[in-house]
Amino acid sequence: MKRIAFVTGATSGIGEAICRKFIEAGFRVIATGRKQERLDQMAMEFKTDILTICYDVRDIAATEQALSTIPEEWQEIDILVNNAGLALGLEPEYEGDFNDWSTMIDTNIKGLLTMTRLIVPGMIRRNRGHIVNIGSVAGDAAYANGSVYCATKAAVKALTDGLRIDVAHTPLRVTLLKPGLVETNFSNIRFHGDTERASNVYKGITPLTADDIASAALYAIQAPEHVQIAEMLILATHQANGSTIVRN
Repeated sequence: MKRIAFVTGATSGIGEAICRKFIEAGFRVIATGRKQERLDQMAMEFKTDILTICYDVRDIAATEQALSTIPEEWQEIDILVNNAGLALGLEPEYEGDFNDWSTMIDTNIKGLLTMTRLIVPGMIRRNRGHIVNIGSVAGDAAYANGSVYCATKAAVKALTDGLRIDVAHTPLRVTLLKPGLVETNFSNIRFHGDTERASNVYKGITPLTADDIASAALYAIQAPEHVQIAEMLILATHQANGSTIVRN
């Protein structure tokens, strides 16, 4: 019987790459996100190995409703990947946008908590499961003009560590992946569609790819049952931390 992985934020970037990597490795995937058209395309591509559900993790009621529609044969979720997340804006904290802050907090923190609360109890009952949270190097230390995003990813680390403590009496494993500079649509979203500004983020350095992070996630979940990859920091070769990047 193929194991089932539940992936949030699955319609692009790291989330989509994780779906692809897991399906290639023999898993079935429940792919979720806000873009129905993209989910439909994924459903056509992967056929019986994927179940797609469209909802916004910021909406607790919608999330509960979405999960209630999961067919019985898909309900025993083995792996939860809390990937849905984003950065919005890059300005001093005293000039930040209230709406940007709310979106980041509601998605990066509250969305992760909602999914954890709704799915992990089933893992506890079945006495098996693996939770993979996608954090960021930004959660290790604040950088200029990004304090709120950094704060949300610091919260992801704290929540991941706390969950690992809470399930230590069970066989469940909890992993935090902390990517550095990854070239996806992340920066385009951060800069509200300013493609030129977004492209400058990756100039002069070979950044990570979404597939690199997907490979790290697969490594963690395929580790022997007695091995828990608690935390993994993944950086581009010429990136030392969240703010030190050497460009050509």
